[in-house]
Amino acid sequence: MPKSLSPQSEMQGSLASSALGNQRKSRTLAAVDGVGKYFPVKSGVFSRANKLVRAVDGVTLKVRRGETMGLVGESGCGKSTLGRMFLRLIEPSFGRVLYDGEDITPLSQTSLRPLRRRMQIIFQDPYSSLNPRMTVRDIVGEAIRIHRLADTRVQEEQMIAGLLEKVGLRPDAMSRYPHEFSGGQRQRIGIARALAVQPEFIVCDEPISALDVSIQAQIVNLLDDLQEQLGLSYLFISHDLKIVEHVSHRVAVMYAGKIVEQAGAADLYDHPLHPYTRALLSAVPIIEPEKRRLRVILEGDVPSPIDPPSGCAFHPRCPRAVKGTCDREVPPLDELGERTGHRVACWNPHTS
Repeated sequence: MPKSLSPQSEMQGSLASSALGNQRKSRTLAAVDGVGKYFPVKSGVFSRANKLVRAVDGVTLKVRRGETMGLVGESGCGKSTLGRMFLRLIEPSFGRVLYDGEDITPLSQTSLRPLRRRMQIIFQDPYSSLNPRMTVRDIVGEAIRIHRLADTRVQEEQMIAGLLEKVGLRPDAMSRYPHEFSGGQRQRIGIARALAVQPEFIVCDEPISALDVSIQAQIVNLLDDLQEQLGLSYLFISHDLKIVEHVSHRVAVMYAGKIVEQAGAADLYDHPLHPYTRALLSAVPIIEPEKRRLRVILEGDVPSPIDPPSGCAFHPRCPRAVKGTCDREVPPLDELGERTGHRVACWNPHTS
C-alpha cells in the first residue's frame, strides 16, 4: 500500500533541515519549473547540429519535504535526464531549478558546492558507479574529505563505519574493493556514499533495476527505513510500477519528455485518467482476479524525440484520440473536476 506522511517523519525532516541553517523552510524542498533539455544531433562533414533531441520538454514537478515522489515511464522517456536536472548534474536548456525555494539555475558550480551536501544521487548500476580501484573506505569517505566533515582520520573512519552499519554492512568492509561484493552489497555502498554528507534530498535513479528480484525488496526496505530515520525526501525513478506504488506518496507518469499524469499514489493507481497510464497499469501482474484490469495493448512505437508528433505526443497510439484536437493541440497538465491534486494532460481522459 502507498505510504502516508507521518507526523514523526515530518518532524525528523524538519530537524534534519534546521541543522543546515536557520532560514525559512518551504514545504517544497526540490522542484523544477518548466524545464527542458534539448541535445543537439550533429551530422555531416562539419558536424553541424541541425536537429535536436527533446529529452525533456517543459516539465514542472515538485518534491515535498519527507515524501517520495515516484517517476515512472518507458525507457527513453526522459526520466533520468529530469532527475539529473533536479541536481544540476545536467544543465537545463530552459526553465528553472529550485531548491528550498531558491532558484539555483544561475548559480555557478562554485556557488553550488555548499548545496551539494544537501542533495545526492543513487545510481542505477552498482557495478559501474563504484570505482574498482578505490576501497570502500575511499569511496564512502571521499565526500567526507571534500566537505571537511571530519577533523581527524580517526573521526573519518568512525563516520564511515557508522554509515556502513546504517546500510547493513560490517565496518570491516571498508578495507575491501567493490569486486568483492555482490550487486546488492554494492548498492548499499552506493547508498552509504550518498548518506555520507547528511543530505535532505536524494534522487534514486532506478536503484533496484540492476539487482536480482530477491534483493530488490531489501534495498527498497532499506531506503524506506532511512527515510523514516533521517527525514529524507526521494525522487524515486523506476519503470517498475508495483515498486513505485509501494514506496511513493505521489506519482508522476512521463511520456516522450512530458508529464502526462500526476496524483497521489493511491488515487493514480485506483483511478488512472490518462490512456497511457491505464495501459501501463494494465500490464502489471496482479494475483487477485477481482483486481485485474482489462489488458490494453498499445499499437505503434514511442515517438522519436528528434521528430515528435504534433499536438499530444501520445495521440498516434491513443485509442481515444480525437482527430482535429489531439493531433493539433498540446493538452495542458490540469486538475480534472473534483479530483484535487490529480492532474492529467489529456483532451479526452477516462472519467469513469
